Amino acid sequence: MKIPLYSQDGSKKGEIAAPEKIFGVKANKALIHKILVRQLSNARHPIAHTLTKGEVRGGGKKPHAQKHTGRARQGSSTNPHMRGGGVAFGPRNVRNFELRAPKKERRIALFGVLSDKLQNGHVAALEGYTAADPPKTKAFATMLKKLPFEKTVLFVLAGKDGAVTRSSRNISKVKTILVNYLNLNDVLKYQDVVFFKEALPKIEEIFKL
Repeated sequence: MKIPLYSQDGSKKGEIAAPEKIFGVKANKALIHKILVRQLSNARHPIAHTLTKGEVRGGGKKPHAQKHTGRARQGSSTNPHMRGGGVAFGPRNVRNFELRAPKKERRIALFGVLSDKLQNGHVAALEGYTAADPPKTKAFATMLKKLPFEKTVLFVLAGKDGAVTRSSRNISKVKTILVNYLNLNDVLKYQDVVFFKEALPKIEEIFKL
């Protein structure tokens, strides 16, 4: 498996060997769907919160007499069917959406998507990026036009690089991420995945392959 290597000026510099254990995995659609649902579910932080009838203030006094009023009997004004009462089965901000999946399954799903993207020509490597001083979005956008990427691009960095981050953060179709935060959702969301040259060897270190 080979990954094409490009320079900042858009010229192709050759190819880099891709780790077979990462970029040679068959994509399992069912597993990918399962792990993606898990990731999105675990990212949920519920905000909406309703009060149950036991939490609504009041309700100590019986609304009206049990008999002889011509109305249905009522025991408390906090019942869900009463105006101003509690909510039955409403949203709660303490709900836990966490889902679990074995580490091995999460890795196989990620590697399967990366392998599929490489086979379809959507994975590349970048030799490096020399940012302007101070970093400018225009310079990064100019480099992007020279590279063979038409839509959205995920740049994977070996380590923190403030110049690259600041240069690219205002470009809507671009995202930068550290290699140790590589995840299924971002890889699926962006059409092309571009690894900085130094980031590729770190993948095997991180996943201890």
